[in-house]
Amino acid sequence: MPRTRTRTRRPRSLRLAAVASGSVLLAVAATGCNAAAKDDGSSAGAKGEGTSFTLVTPDAVGQNQFLKLAVDGVKAAAKAHDGTQKVYQSTDSASQQQNVQAAVAAAPDVVVLVGFEFADVVAQQAEAHPKQQFLMVDACTEKTFANVSCAVFREHEGVYLAGAEAGLLSENGKVGAVVVLDTGQFRRYSDPFAAGAEKVAPKASASTRFVGGQSPFDDSARAKEQANSLLAKGTDQIMAAAAAGNYGVFEAAEAKKAYAYGVDVNQCTSAPGTVVDNVIKKTDVAVQEGIEQVLAGKAGKTVSYGLKEGGISLTGLEDDVDSSKCVIADHKDVLKKVEALRDQIVSGELTVDDPAAK
Repeated sequence: MPRTRTRTRRPRSLRLAAVASGSVLLAVAATGCNAAAKDDGSSAGAKGEGTSFTLVTPDAVGQNQFLKLAVDGVKAAAKAHDGTQKVYQSTDSASQQQNVQAAVAAAPDVVVLVGFEFADVVAQQAEAHPKQQFLMVDACTEKTFANVSCAVFREHEGVYLAGAEAGLLSENGKVGAVVVLDTGQFRRYSDPFAAGAEKVAPKASASTRFVGGQSPFDDSARAKEQANSLLAKGTDQIMAAAAAGNYGVFEAAEAKKAYAYGVDVNQCTSAPGTVVDNVIKKTDVAVQEGIEQVLAGKAGKTVSYGLKEGGISLTGLEDDVDSSKCVIADHKDVLKKVEALRDQIVSGELTVDDPAAK
């Protein structure tokens, strides 16, 4: 899934899901540098009497929209509290640990971390520094700590809506998904997609293919092969949850004049005319609201963000859909029906089954 990058690596969100609650991003552009105990120059000034926040990323931010939103969230929190913020960008496991240690040493009000990569080091630091507050986004520590708060996402709700779009747009009722691995967590991107399609088109049928292999998160060729197996059977709408392999899914769909759906951020720009919509995760919302929870004395809890909380959405449901390059922008009639389903989920009238909870 997107992230323009010359080298492949296991995408941000799908990597997160591998251990905790993840999503499915793409390989990022590594334009940042190894922060290793240095901030990236984005500090809003020297620490004074106001609140201070430090964000530690597992990768260089670069063109990674998922991480850019996290940066936006910590900046918004600093502005709201007339405080300061710093961003430490990591590039590997060594710099990740160094940056967490540097962040703790600076003793900000909240240390924010995005990704499962930080689970072990946060557990160690939380135990060693019980007065330091931590906020983990899109993952959590295995053990519960009073000073570790977590923000996770209900991706399956957005996937259900994408499935509804697929059901309404499919010419033959055949939809499918290419997913990294056959686990409950990753089936959040296939089972709800099928359910959403069947909700609006009862005669719709769905099939799922798993990338698997030795490098399931980075194998674009294998993902493309799995997509082609679906296309050969007439599938014309494919949910792509293959991490870096999403590019392969998009290529296969484009060649057969079929359609695909992206994840985490707007991937329509990587394949205009082929990508219908995207299930997006708003890390800025999770970061900013998570910080507010901590400052309000409600630390040590895990908060789930879905459609109701504004943490999950579709590109098609955002204000900038007309400039998104997504196919769904040309189908306002479909969006109206999807908006109605979203409202039913938000109100509690409609519940989307979570494969990860089974």
